[in-house]
Amino acid sequence: MNNRTRRLAVVGGFLLVTAALFYVFDPVITPFLPRCPLHALTGLNCPGCGSMRALHQLAHGHLSAAFALNPLAMLALPFLAYCTWRGETPRLKPGWIWALLAVVVLFGILRNIPAYPFTLLAPTT
Repeated sequence: MNNRTRRLAVVGGFLLVTAALFYVFDPVITPFLPRCPLHALTGLNCPGCGSMRALHQLAHGHLSAAFALNPLAMLALPFLAYCTWRGETPRLKPGWIWALLAVVVLFGILRNIPAYPFTLLAPTT
């Protein structure tokens, strides 16, 4: 077994186990899954808030519910799946890295504005 095949097997196995766990355990009622420390301390939503609940919904095939919980994470999943399938880390130029960071920070700011349409970016309960 070559190195790439082994890496794909390990990553694929990890993803299958993770998907099974998110299918079985609902992050809303499971006490051992971590809560967002930023949200717990400040009440603000970080860019990752709602991601575990979104993965749970996605594992159950509820695409619109998953997207409503964290649209940025759901939009990033196809890219992450592609990189996993290829078995490589993308080599991004610094400009792209800064742009991605800006998108994540802007998403985190916009989802905390308590006015329509920005409230659509906040995770639903």
